[in-house]
Amino acid sequence: MNIRFDLPPDLSASAPPESRGLARDEVRLLVAGPSGVHHTAFTSLGEHLRPGDLLVVNTSGTLPAAVDARRAGRPVVVHFATPLDDGSWVVELRAPGGPLLDGRPGERLELAGDASLTLLAPAAAGTARLWRAEVSVEVTGFLAAAGRPIRYGYVPRAWPLADYQTVFAREPGSAEMPSAARPFTPALVTRLVTDGVLFAPLLLHTGVSSPEAAEPPQSERFRVPATTAALASWVRDRGGRVIAVGTTAARALESAASDGALRAAEGWTDLVLGPDRPARVVDGIVTGLHAPDASHLLLLEAVAGAEVVQRAYDAAVEQRYLWHEFGDVSLLLRR
Repeated sequence: MNIRFDLPPDLSASAPPESRGLARDEVRLLVAGPSGVHHTAFTSLGEHLRPGDLLVVNTSGTLPAAVDARRAGRPVVVHFATPLDDGSWVVELRAPGGPLLDGRPGERLELAGDASLTLLAPAAAGTARLWRAEVSVEVTGFLAAAGRPIRYGYVPRAWPLADYQTVFAREPGSAEMPSAARPFTPALVTRLVTDGVLFAPLLLHTGVSSPEAAEPPQSERFRVPATTAALASWVRDRGGRVIAVGTTAARALESAASDGALRAAEGWTDLVLGPDRPARVVDGIVTGLHAPDASHLLLLEAVAGAEVVQRAYDAAVEQRYLWHEFGDVSLLLRR
């Protein structure tokens, strides 16, 4: 089953909730599962969790991954997606109308200062959007000096990098914010822990989503520590639920699952969750609301089932929830 819905343009969150007078944890929360659909605020998340449930969070921090460049004298924007093991980077070239798909091997772009970028080859067979590129300078430091957060057309003005970080961010490396965790605040985490909800960290550095392209997720670097794997297994053995905070956390956990057993793992994952590869260890997911053509919807089906996800999105449209990284949030639970 494919999730089907029409997203009205005015339901795309165009700014952080703080600009609308809300605290991070005051965005709306839609809870969907076998018992139906419920509407509340994210501050009430604990009312839908049980002592012994485990929330698995992504500790990746967001990079200022968008930089201005000049291509044959014309201004373009480069999105730095992912560093590769050989020192090159996966990048995306963009103009105001969307991705540029006419890159050429050997093409050189001028960056700020005396830096430059040279396209080497498409990042994957059959794609014209993402390129492997060689950069003339150390990229992380360059981004810190010349970059800004990636934003798309539904966010008309720039916001500081701090607005794109979550309370769990520790290790910079994501091209785009692991945004499902954005509504968490220190006070809410403290309240959940006090109520007996457990937390465990993992790491997955996100690439660029480019919502214009209905593509499967790209390979991403991840790490599931041994303590997180052991705690998730312990919780499941005792009847608790393992709930991924974000599609990134779900992808990392499921990449570390083999034959239903969860073990420490790290490296690159190209796992695509969906009806043909349902979740094995994730019982629920805290997640933002995704565009109609996003491959993330298949991952949500893999966790909660198509009927739950369809009911959730129908209700979100009807009740005018807000979409994307600055929008509202859902908690999807499977049987």
